[in-house]
Amino acid sequence: MNNLEAFHTMEPKPRLTVVGAGPGDPDLITVKATKALASADVVLYDALIAPELLDYCKPEAEKIYVGKRPGESHSQDAINFLIVEKAYMYGHVVRLKGGDPFIFGRGMEEIEYAQQFGLETAYIPGISSSVAAAGYAGIPLTTRGVSESFWVITGTKSDGSLSKDLALALQSSATIVVLMGMSKIEQIAELCIQQGKADLPIAVVQQGTTVHQKVGIGTAKNIKFVVEHNKLSNPAVIVLGEVVKFASTTTLQSIVQKKFSV
Repeated sequence: MNNLEAFHTMEPKPRLTVVGAGPGDPDLITVKATKALASADVVLYDALIAPELLDYCKPEAEKIYVGKRPGESHSQDAINFLIVEKAYMYGHVVRLKGGDPFIFGRGMEEIEYAQQFGLETAYIPGISSSVAAAGYAGIPLTTRGVSESFWVITGTKSDGSLSKDLALALQSSATIVVLMGMSKIEQIAELCIQQGKADLPIAVVQQGTTVHQKVGIGTAKNIKFVVEHNKLSNPAVIVLGEVVKFASTTTLQSIVQKKFSV
């Protein structure tokens, strides 16, 4: 019998609640999420959540950082084990994840794993950065007469490659939101150019909805300059489409337009 199998005979009744913390602004968490945090015995939290959210926890709750930033060793397998271990030891585990746990957040993977070991499970959605970051930059993902739909695509698949869905999305008039795509920004721009969309407006929103938010606006043919000039990096959301034109004009945008005018 391994350690996890032994948990089946232990008390108290274990349960897991996977909670979306929202896109960064601590005020954007839901009331239901704060109630879950207040009832948690253990909270496993990610790198991108607002630290203030942990204030909703009861003082005796155990708070464990399990972020996955470069150089940190919190593997998914280790996190899964912790969920089950802590639930059987203490009762209610809250897995606090940035954005929405079911949008590239591996929330369902953690729920399915927990269920294998008899945990009761629940899901509380969060506001996704795919919507909120664009909105805080003044960009509506849909608006009448401009865009009637949007795609949300991962910029980096598990094998490190760019999703093939991006090429499909570029064949439409839909707004495209790319998450976790900053390492592929040049590849994304090149794909746009190959499909005859060199002038497609693109926005990069870094640390969207937070006090540290930065926005760079350009087109496929000059977005590399925008990113380098404005020192944009992860965490960031990339928005492609005509709706980007609704973003407020910035000094950076004016510089880009002059430098690359034809």
